[in-house]
Amino acid sequence: MLINCVAYHDGQKLADIPVEEISDYMLRPDCFVWVALREAEPAELSVMQEEFGLHELAVEDARRGHQRPKIEEYGDSLFVVVKTVELKDDALLVGEVDIFVGHNYVLSARNNCSQGFLGVRARAEHEPHLLRQGPAFVLYALMDAVVDRYFPVVDALEGELELIEERIFIHGSQRDNIERLYALKRKVMTLRHAVAPLLDAVGKLHGGRVPALCHDTQEYFRDVHDHLQRINGTIDAIRDTISTAIQVNLSMVAIDESEVNKRLAAWAAIFAICTAFAGVWGMNFKFMPELEWHYGYPAAVAVMVSVCCYLFYRFKRSGWL
Repeated sequence: MLINCVAYHDGQKLADIPVEEISDYMLRPDCFVWVALREAEPAELSVMQEEFGLHELAVEDARRGHQRPKIEEYGDSLFVVVKTVELKDDALLVGEVDIFVGHNYVLSARNNCSQGFLGVRARAEHEPHLLRQGPAFVLYALMDAVVDRYFPVVDALEGELELIEERIFIHGSQRDNIERLYALKRKVMTLRHAVAPLLDAVGKLHGGRVPALCHDTQEYFRDVHDHLQRINGTIDAIRDTISTAIQVNLSMVAIDESEVNKRLAAWAAIFAICTAFAGVWGMNFKFMPELEWHYGYPAAVAVMVSVCCYLFYRFKRSGWL
């Protein structure tokens, strides 16, 4: 679905134009066209391919979707794929934005993404001195908007991790903690799959050999690269903390099991004394000491109870019971 189709000249908005007039405005000097699509149909992409002269391989990737974040050069144009990540109802929703950039056009097509880029367009139009740099600045603005939306997600994941850490030492919460930690780990990996490839790709847009289209906007892409590095570093820190939390949680489980084993061993030792005395005095031999003694039975019971009480006292004092 077509969202916007706007022509710009020297950093100023000329007009909202119909798709049929795109090629006419592209022929004007210092003029470029910015088109935004949402959930683009194959027929719409075919029309845009014809109007902008897009490379067929790039259009095929946009049609198929589910691409890895990347930046590819096709002659003097670029094809950029970035992943959008949104936190909704305690789940991460991953979308995709495909951006085609040439010296006189920008085409963005977003899929499975509820947040639009009208704010990006408004920001660019209020900064004509920057928009004058052309499609390369629009590419930066779109990428910067996507990357900035990663920060709230990272903050939410950090907050969730802190809540789990507070529960690690609460008795009886180990199973729930493990489940929540692994669920959080899956979210972190989802975000990392969006950030890490894009970090490598954006590194190609500043310093060293860069596409001619981005030659004058390298400092802007360096800023995006710095943001991605910060996010990637935070993700690595969260992953390490999750691994540590899982190990601590498993250690707590082992400690609880050890406590249970000690209690079982203590009670087993106490009852073993009773069993041993009863086994000895219960043997059916005719000649046994105290067998005919009048107080033999009470004395035997008293000895067993006394030894068991003594063992109970010692185990209790040592913390086994």
